[in-house]
Amino acid sequence: MKNIKDYNLDKLKEELVSLGEKPYRAEQIFKWLYVDNVSSFDEMTNLSVELREKLKQDYTICTFGIIQKQESKDGTKKYLFDVLDGNAIETVLMEYHHGFSLCVSSQIGCKMGCKFCASTGIKFIRNLTSGEIVEQVLAVQRDQHIKISNIVFMGIGEPLDNYDNVINAIHIINHPKGLNIGARHISISTSGIVPKIYQLAEEELQCTLSISLHATTNEQRSKMMPVNNAYPLEELMRACRDYIQKTNKRISFEYALAKDNNETLEDAQRLVKLLKGMICHVNLIPINKIENGAFVKSSNENIMRFRDYLNDHGVVATIRRELGSDIDAACGQLRRKNLKEE
Repeated sequence: MKNIKDYNLDKLKEELVSLGEKPYRAEQIFKWLYVDNVSSFDEMTNLSVELREKLKQDYTICTFGIIQKQESKDGTKKYLFDVLDGNAIETVLMEYHHGFSLCVSSQIGCKMGCKFCASTGIKFIRNLTSGEIVEQVLAVQRDQHIKISNIVFMGIGEPLDNYDNVINAIHIINHPKGLNIGARHISISTSGIVPKIYQLAEEELQCTLSISLHATTNEQRSKMMPVNNAYPLEELMRACRDYIQKTNKRISFEYALAKDNNETLEDAQRLVKLLKGMICHVNLIPINKIENGAFVKSSNENIMRFRDYLNDHGVVATIRRELGSDIDAACGQLRRKNLKEE
């Protein structure tokens, strides 16, 4: 059975035509799925009974169940969703003055092995399909009776390692007849898979690209992020400059500050040199403690000193507000879970 949420509108029209239906039926189904957020074909009352039965024979409507929901003292909510195959993923809802942001996962597990991330060492199972990515948004909207305004691909998994499904999910999320979330309100975070950054530059998407940088030398970065062994800083920064040149869009660089590791003024000086001349913004992240993690958060004094140095030398930098750390929902704390662990 095929998950009907895996299809963008153009592909869904092709599917409907192959069933002998008019293309406009796909637009009706799209509305039921993403505006009305229904969970069964029987609810699609402007479709004929015959078509509904035909759809039931060939397609499913992926609908996640909530295994667990935790709420932080700051209002952040973390969901553990049943992905219907014996595994589970985590998704985080954050409320800001500008609306609701959702941090979505793109894979069950992760191959990247970043040493500051809770997904490290947990077996990679599979990519999420486009429909499973989109369903995280729909499931939270159903539960909270809200409209999500911002999506960040910063949950479990490396989005650019699941490139095709992530791009297709973005087209569904962004489509005016789909979830209608503006592309400028969608962020894709990557640990630095260089060939996919070049590919993304050709997509003509208006999404924000976030690069997990976290270090200013290859030796330092490789210890934190094994992906640097495949795509060292020189290659990564060349790809970033190419991306900016092709898209004329600003890149956001994520930099998690860890005590006695990457927080010195020398690190700040190297970072300024790395980013010289680029349209960019640096998001400084107080590194979060994870189980068996090797890194400890920098002091507030060091974090502010690092920020001030960057700003004083022409690199726009801000300190990310910490949300959900008390329920392990902050940056780097999400992990894939198997239902047997619960």
